[in-house]
Amino acid sequence: MPSSAATILWWGFRLSLLAWCIAVVIRLGHQQQQHPLLTFNPESISPPRTFCYQSVRPDAATTSTKGVDCFAVGADGTFVGVFNSESVDGAEVRKGHVLPGLWDGHGHLIPYGEFLHSADLFGSESLGEIRDRLAAYLDGNPGAGTRAEWARGIGWDQMALGGMPTADVLEGDERLKGRFFMLDRVDVHCTWVSQAVLDLLPEDLPDIPGGEIVRSPGMGVFCDNAMDMVVGLWPKPSVQRKKEFVKSAMEELHKVGIVGMHDAGVLPTDIAMYDEMSQTDDWTLRVYAMIECKERNTFCPDDVVKVSQESGLLSVRSVKLFADGALGSWGSAMILPYSDRPDTTGSLLVNASTLTSLTKSWSLAGFQVNIHAIGDLANRYAIDAMEAALADLCPGETLAACQAQHRFRIEHSQIIHPADQARMRAVGIIPSIQPTHATSDMMYAERRLGEERTRTEAYRMRSLLDLHPVLGSDFPVEPPNPFEGIYAAVTRRNPHTGRGPPGAEDGWHLEEALSVGEALGGFTKGAARGAFLEGWAGVIQEGAFADWIVLDEPLEGIGAEELRHVKVRETWVGGKLVYPRDEEVGDL
Repeated sequence: MPSSAATILWWGFRLSLLAWCIAVVIRLGHQQQQHPLLTFNPESISPPRTFCYQSVRPDAATTSTKGVDCFAVGADGTFVGVFNSESVDGAEVRKGHVLPGLWDGHGHLIPYGEFLHSADLFGSESLGEIRDRLAAYLDGNPGAGTRAEWARGIGWDQMALGGMPTADVLEGDERLKGRFFMLDRVDVHCTWVSQAVLDLLPEDLPDIPGGEIVRSPGMGVFCDNAMDMVVGLWPKPSVQRKKEFVKSAMEELHKVGIVGMHDAGVLPTDIAMYDEMSQTDDWTLRVYAMIECKERNTFCPDDVVKVSQESGLLSVRSVKLFADGALGSWGSAMILPYSDRPDTTGSLLVNASTLTSLTKSWSLAGFQVNIHAIGDLANRYAIDAMEAALADLCPGETLAACQAQHRFRIEHSQIIHPADQARMRAVGIIPSIQPTHATSDMMYAERRLGEERTRTEAYRMRSLLDLHPVLGSDFPVEPPNPFEGIYAAVTRRNPHTGRGPPGAEDGWHLEEALSVGEALGGFTKGAARGAFLEGWAGVIQEGAFADWIVLDEPLEGIGAEELRHVKVRETWVGGKLVYPRDEEVGDL
């Protein structure tokens, strides 16, 4: 005989099945009032499917399983019940341990897909290695490197190469001579081009506000706003090619347990392509897209529309603005000069008044505003802009009450003056943080910033935890594996080496580390809240999207050092299997 609690669960589940056709009408009708993504279709009613595993963790941020190991999924792709297998006679318990599907709170879908079809330069330790990788890429991609199809690559870093590269480096190799190359730095805030591309530009290039043309030791590298003159000449991939990029990217993201992502900067024309693709079987990932105008940092309301797919697979209600560049190329805008380059304070990509004006315009048009800000000056101006916009949006209300409705975000939130950290907390501005940026930058960050700025301003996580940060990776700048991000957040060590920088091998500024549950929360409930999807994404509960992943071992039994090696067994989106590690799993 089952226990009394099990008996109650047993009868409760069966009664819910008997009442399914009536209850689903009521429930979905309520959902339609609460959230615009789902609508009720009477023809879609069918009994739910039951899934049982060795364990189910409904909330990734807590180790509690609430005594459940099963859930039911409705025909609309949402969870309709969470319960224990003891309440189901003959329940088949499948191998594996379940977590809610993970989200990446800041990535770039098309660029990641393009990276998968480009030359991988990450980790290159010499110019010779880069030349060899490019030559191998050309051998495997006939037609690449021509005027009609430039060869693309990403991942070089001048710190590993001993200085900024030049076009001559490529031209001096017979395998590469005369080819068209556009190669992005590891942070995608500089691009390195070949002589063939330089020859398309005027000889006397003027300096560009908000950008840098690197002229010493020679021409070839363009940073931030100066990149526009090169990108403007680049033969853009066709719509069909972009669709291939999207499909490849989604497949790779599912392999590491990602069911949804915040796409941080999508052109209006690409949003139209997304809308079309999301109606097909090729679209398997939930995407919360941020609009980026064709001309960066402008107001283009006539070119964009909000999108809310009934399936919840595509949502467009936010915009991406850019305050500054990146730390690695001395492009992040700082209040005081860089410690290792006292001649510069970095680059503002837009002045403070324009940033405020844009934030006001977009928010008044009904869009959530997300501002890329890395340096402490850029973060200060972003907070200024958001406070001014909130005051216009909600006259008579507190800024915090208004922010709770509109949820403005700072993308990266990387170096923030302590006074501005306090302002963020007072208003509730959401930090969107990529934990692996800290562990990638830790080898040089203190040289750039000095000890005090690093200690008090840089790569905050625990200090901003009360703001419910959105966590992600910024792929393809960093690998998209969320378990590497969780490892970086928990240990403050590089997930590829397992070590911190010299002198802090056990972890870099461990006072800013998160617990496993807190880090998981940023990749689930934090990401959901940052996209207005709390209760719908990042949890396993009745009414939420039926997105989950399966691991070989329960996460609470995995040590911190093993987090970076976690492999995903299955990934499900909307009750559909989108990644089985083992072919025999099948779509049940």
